[in-house]
Amino acid sequence: MKVFGIAGYSGSGKTTLLEKLIPQFTARGLKVSVIKHAHHGFDIDRPGKDSYRHREAGATEVLLSCNDRWALMHERRDEGEISLDELLSRLAPCDLVLIEGFKQEPVPKIEVFRPENSKPPLFPERKDIYAIATNTQLETTLPCIGLDDVASITDFIIDHLKLTETSC
Repeated sequence: MKVFGIAGYSGSGKTTLLEKLIPQFTARGLKVSVIKHAHHGFDIDRPGKDSYRHREAGATEVLLSCNDRWALMHERRDEGEISLDELLSRLAPCDLVLIEGFKQEPVPKIEVFRPENSKPPLFPERKDIYAIATNTQLETTLPCIGLDDVASITDFIIDHLKLTETSC
């Protein structure tokens, strides 16, 4: 599996860009998975539901399944944060894993940069940023691709990872 990151500060548009990139990759015949980093605790379950009650009772894992999908919830409790490598090892085989967040992980990535966020760019300090998706002019030798130029961003990632498209 090839791994490529979409990095940037909160509010920069990482999720919106991923929403646009995924159909581009799948239209080119690539099987894509996503790992998203959440800075704060989250819960995909609801209080009162059976699976929630099972976790609250102490189950380490609860797997929910229906005709359309399944989800495995694993309680880490006192184990600390899981590593990106361990998360990757849990995914089914695919052509490309897009990583949202995990900006400190040493994987190739594009930075989503918006000056209106009032945050400094990441790329001057990160050697694993290979391009910038932005709506402004920046002084850099890195490729700058328009935030709305999703086809060019897709092409850049495919070329950088040397992925083989199976259809167009």
